[in-house]
Amino acid sequence: MTKSEALLARRHANVSAGVVTAHPLFVDRAEGSYLWDADGKKYLDFVGGIGVLNTGHNHPKVLAAVQAQLQRVTHAAFQVVGYDVYLELAERLNRLVGGRAAFKSAFFTTGAEAVENAIKMARAHRGVPGVIAFDGGFHGRTLLGLTLTGMSTPYKQNFGPFAGDIYHIPYPDDYQGYSEDDAIAGLEAAFATRIAPEKVAAIILEPVQGDGGFRPAGVGFLQKLRQITERHGIVLICDEIQAGFGRTGKMFGFQHAGIQPDLVTVAKSLAGGFPLSGVVGKAEIVDAPLPGGLGGTYGGNAVACAAALAVLDLFETDGVLDQAVALGELLQAGLRNLAQAHPEIGTVRGIGAMAALEFVKNGQASAPDADFAQKVIDAAREAGLLVIKCGIHRNIVRLLAPLTTSLDDARLGLQMLDQAIQNARR
Repeated sequence: MTKSEALLARRHANVSAGVVTAHPLFVDRAEGSYLWDADGKKYLDFVGGIGVLNTGHNHPKVLAAVQAQLQRVTHAAFQVVGYDVYLELAERLNRLVGGRAAFKSAFFTTGAEAVENAIKMARAHRGVPGVIAFDGGFHGRTLLGLTLTGMSTPYKQNFGPFAGDIYHIPYPDDYQGYSEDDAIAGLEAAFATRIAPEKVAAIILEPVQGDGGFRPAGVGFLQKLRQITERHGIVLICDEIQAGFGRTGKMFGFQHAGIQPDLVTVAKSLAGGFPLSGVVGKAEIVDAPLPGGLGGTYGGNAVACAAALAVLDLFETDGVLDQAVALGELLQAGLRNLAQAHPEIGTVRGIGAMAALEFVKNGQASAPDADFAQKVIDAAREAGLLVIKCGIHRNIVRLLAPLTTSLDDARLGLQMLDQAIQNARR
């Protein structure tokens, strides 16, 4: 029995079956864009902890910042006493998201916490409960997060009843024949038939859906949505948990449309692998909850904040955003070439280095092929490349390579993916 097999046996005996692990591997160490399993096999990692490692595994500058903070304080709880790294991180994110406007931040631990607290801020600010979310969106696994999430399987199961005053509308998807104008019409129809705009506290969306299939909302849709929310006084929340921190070639996905959201949720790659999330937004909205209404024991942990500051330093000093643009251009071009070569690929999805392949049967957008997508994932692993799936039908293979991945390694990953598709066909 190999070490990995022994660990798998222990996992099955001791860990909830509800927690799925995409690959039957146990990581022993990781560096940059690579990880090594318990048996010493090397893998090119195009998952990055599910979009958490935009700056790569164990970046030395992030590790140095963490080690320095460990010598000062590991945890004190910001609700008990303050610490400087929390303040510095808030200042920097406020400038990154809000520019010269009056913005404030609050920090938490997980993306779901950030989403829930953004909704609390919006409801406190507007004084009404309604929230509109989108089909295919993913906003977390807590009760409110699940309610906001626009997918039934595997997330919702029999976990209800769910939170009230949440309304879902279709998200634009040209490949599926649902345009940006269709989506705007769907929103207006929801106002007319389901909830009046004056009863809506917030509209929340991912500028590029993550688990829903790497579907961009589109520049026109985001601009029209911003106009509508401003007209009605509705809080616009952009969930940047997966699309943020350079993944799409800009610091945040909403920046492609040139809009300014009211609130932005951040997590994942914010802290280079350390658990940290936040809400960044207009001061009057972030300040709407009364004192004591926000918080969390580990929210804004000092070590995680230090890691996040190091991540932001890397974007400023090491040209990570430029690397993201180059990587995204290479991946998108490479995936388009694969789509031309393999009829199983229906379309290439995403923006920049947030890239994915959608697999369908007989070239039909209405015939998702989840089984073939899984075969590709398994074949890629055998070849030494790690990828995972997404999409409401789980037929999309997504790439979340660290933005620091070399272009040579990216080309190697595309070659492995090409071979994996050929092997999946056999």
